[in-house]
Amino acid sequence: MEMEHVKRSRIILSKVPEVTIFFWIIKVLCTTVGETFSDFLNVNLGLGLTGTSVAMGILLAAILFFQFRAYRYVPALYWLTVVLISVFGTLVTDNLTDKLGVPLEVSTLVFSVAMLVTFIVWFAFEKTLSIHSIFTRRREAFYWLAILFTFALGTASGDLMAERLGLGYLITGFIVLGIIASVAGTWRIGLDAVLSFWVAYIMTRPLGASFGDFLSQSVSNGGLGLGPTLTSVIFLAAILATVVFLSFTKKDIIPKPKASIAVDPKPRRVLRQVLATAAVFVIVAGTGYALRRHSLHDEAAAASSPAAPLGDVSGFRAITDDTLRLVNAGRFHDAKTRITDLETAWDDAQARLQAMAPAEWKVVDLSIDNVLRKIRVVEPVASQCRSALESLLGTLDSLGGPKPKTERRDQ
Repeated sequence: MEMEHVKRSRIILSKVPEVTIFFWIIKVLCTTVGETFSDFLNVNLGLGLTGTSVAMGILLAAILFFQFRAYRYVPALYWLTVVLISVFGTLVTDNLTDKLGVPLEVSTLVFSVAMLVTFIVWFAFEKTLSIHSIFTRRREAFYWLAILFTFALGTASGDLMAERLGLGYLITGFIVLGIIASVAGTWRIGLDAVLSFWVAYIMTRPLGASFGDFLSQSVSNGGLGLGPTLTSVIFLAAILATVVFLSFTKKDIIPKPKASIAVDPKPRRVLRQVLATAAVFVIVAGTGYALRRHSLHDEAAAASSPAAPLGDVSGFRAITDDTLRLVNAGRFHDAKTRITDLETAWDDAQARLQAMAPAEWKVVDLSIDNVLRKIRVVEPVASQCRSALESLLGTLDSLGGPKPKTERRDQ
């Protein structure tokens, strides 16, 4: 009798929501907010990548503590945890890429393996990976670890497509949307529901980033021009409204399970589907990657030269020069707008320039990041902004190539 009581005490109500249309809407919104809020802390508030990572790590640990202590699904607590894991997962990838210089290809592979190992160990202990079975502490621990790796993998794979391969976030978004639609279609005709869920969950991360990028970018760069701050506010308001709606209607509450252990049926059939899905992803993604890289190298070979390893950088010089004049004139609001043009132009050209001269590209990229931090702080210091911009101009000048016919003067 005592052992039975202990066993029952380990069983809690479901800690996750039912997978409905509201689940996917909030998931995409959380992904976008996680991306923009991370940039806000990192660049706008000047915390830097390390400071932002530490702050968000501490906050995530605190929220996870309360999430694990809860004995049922609480919409506000659950979705706050998702937002913070979205931010932290993005920061993990960004630290590997920007701080340690780990290529996105390696990050994608590492997080794929980490996620796969998590699922294997999870299944070995629990015999199920279903989101509807999260009603023990151990399953919840596996669940959140898997969620972290899905966000990190989604960040790495999305950035690999959009930036490293130069497809841009809009095209990447359409590709990801096509993958999700294909998964939904194959689920309708027999693909395992749990497998379909986790594939779609991973893909919604680059989808959300693409959607947010389209809304926040300027009209001249193909976006709607809302800006990252307004986009974040809109998405946060949408998340809050949806969570409040669900808190009152209870439309996403999973009924109490009839049994404490849920086991996936027909494991061999599911295993065959997993292997087949993985094979399709590897073949299609590998072929697409090889073709795109070959195309980028051909473009790089035609555009670069020993005297100008990054080709014509006059456009970047012109924007930097404009920004310097605005800083000298004390027009910091306009300088922030103009430096965003440089950030966008540089990101759009990343795939081509990185293929031309990786080392030189990295030097300029770090210099641009320094400029962004100095100008985008709440109270920018003119001397620091000027020094960062002049350093960037010197770096661009050292790469050779044609210089813009502009006269540097104060406005």
